[in-house]
Amino acid sequence: MSEDILQKIVRKRREDIERLGLNFGIEIPATRRRGHVEFLGTPGAILEVKRASPSKGDIAPNLNPVGLATTYAEAHAQAISVLTEMNYFKGSLRDLIAVADAMEERAKQGLHACAVLRKDFLLFEDEIDIAYRCGADAVLLIARILDDEQLVKMAKRAQSFDMQAFVEVRETDDLRKLKLVTEALGDAAAKTIVAGVNSRDLATFHTDPLVPASIRHKLPAKAVFESGIHSGADAAYARNLGFTGILVGEAVAKNPPLAKEVVGSFEGSRENAQGKFWKEYAERKCAHNETRAVPSKNAHGPLVKICGITREEDGLLAAELGADLLGFVFSTTKRLTTEEFVRKFHRLLRSARNDVASNPEQAQRVEGSPLLVGVITDPNSVEGQTAIKLAREGVLDAVQFHGIAPQSNTVQSANKPATEPTQPPTHYCAVRVGEASDFDKVEALRKNGEPRILLDAKVEGIPGGTGKQIPESLLREKAGDIPLWLAGGINPENVSELVGKLNPELIDVSSGIEDAPGIKNHDKMRSLFAKLR
Repeated sequence: MSEDILQKIVRKRREDIERLGLNFGIEIPATRRRGHVEFLGTPGAILEVKRASPSKGDIAPNLNPVGLATTYAEAHAQAISVLTEMNYFKGSLRDLIAVADAMEERAKQGLHACAVLRKDFLLFEDEIDIAYRCGADAVLLIARILDDEQLVKMAKRAQSFDMQAFVEVRETDDLRKLKLVTEALGDAAAKTIVAGVNSRDLATFHTDPLVPASIRHKLPAKAVFESGIHSGADAAYARNLGFTGILVGEAVAKNPPLAKEVVGSFEGSRENAQGKFWKEYAERKCAHNETRAVPSKNAHGPLVKICGITREEDGLLAAELGADLLGFVFSTTKRLTTEEFVRKFHRLLRSARNDVASNPEQAQRVEGSPLLVGVITDPNSVEGQTAIKLAREGVLDAVQFHGIAPQSNTVQSANKPATEPTQPPTHYCAVRVGEASDFDKVEALRKNGEPRILLDAKVEGIPGGTGKQIPESLLREKAGDIPLWLAGGINPENVSELVGKLNPELIDVSSGIEDAPGIKNHDKMRSLFAKLR
């Protein structure tokens, strides 16, 4: 079996240590020259001194580490991460020493001084000692490359220097190791351990912003969202999920002025209902992947949204069959629903799932219940405003902005004057796709911090439920490696083939299981789900 990228990095690093020693041939200070700054003592951004990466090659090969660190400090970053791996990231312990000394000088001048993280693929306890003498306040420990015993030893060594151990996790076994470290450190763990979850898989360098969302609830209070932050919107998304910090590398190393926007957006945001929706979806996706297999080359079938619910019996059957999301259309089509129906269905579903019919208003969602979504095409229409109101009240879990981008200055709260702007409700976006240029809208939404985007077949004059499919060739040409959420023309007859060819993460089905718009055929619905098991 060939080596993945992470294995190559670690192998090469071991070879360099054998040849050059743990200091990589660089003169290390005999003693530490600065005081200690608690790593992530306050929620905020960790910005990176980074010249290159295995996936992108040169990022900022001529950067001045002290100049860049000063820019980060002036943007009020909470910490600076310094890459010291020399082969693939072109870092050096010299960078670490220089940045630490610069932060000490700022502290002496009464200026904001950041904590300093040594970011590397550390393998030995003595590397903690070297990081301490070089001025680091924290060290990255990647759970994936360290066995249980070594990870615990290195975390304890960091604690002995009053340094924080920034333990990076991503996979199930990483979380087990994190728990071992926490237990081994006991009362000291709360101060010593900061957990980081990397949205980038270090084996493939593929990035998915929903990975951190899926395991946030398993992490300690101090937790960092790593990688994939390219804008202020991305930073806000991470904060919405409840992360204490973000670690940003490529984006700010290439474009240092972006630091202020990223820091400000993160610090100006908070954990909220938008983050709660994405955490619930991501956790559902993980649970789904562990339990549901389909008869195809793919390991797991897609999540399923049944859209255009207009009858109680249709929605309840969809929930019973295992639908992950149910869609209610708040747009002037034949599938238009009403506020009264959605409120009643919400109560009915909760009471059915909680077995508390005597008091359905107090019932809460139980594991496995579908997320309820209001589909809108005009946020300022009466129908759109109704869906937004229901989402803000929690009757709906989210609004699907179909063919439109959510803008805070155009989406008004149903309870506020029309002249007073507010932030969009909990939401995700759908783009109608019929030609290559439509993917420009997809890219714009991704840059605006949207972790997933539903792709629906575009038919002029019809907002959705067309029964038409997006051409497979167009998806293969333009979708790239984004996880596919697909709508349009999906039915029991073609779903197995579609899943086998495109491996979508989620499918959105409406007209393909209907006798008439909004009237679901129960036999077709059962057949659809049977094909996905």
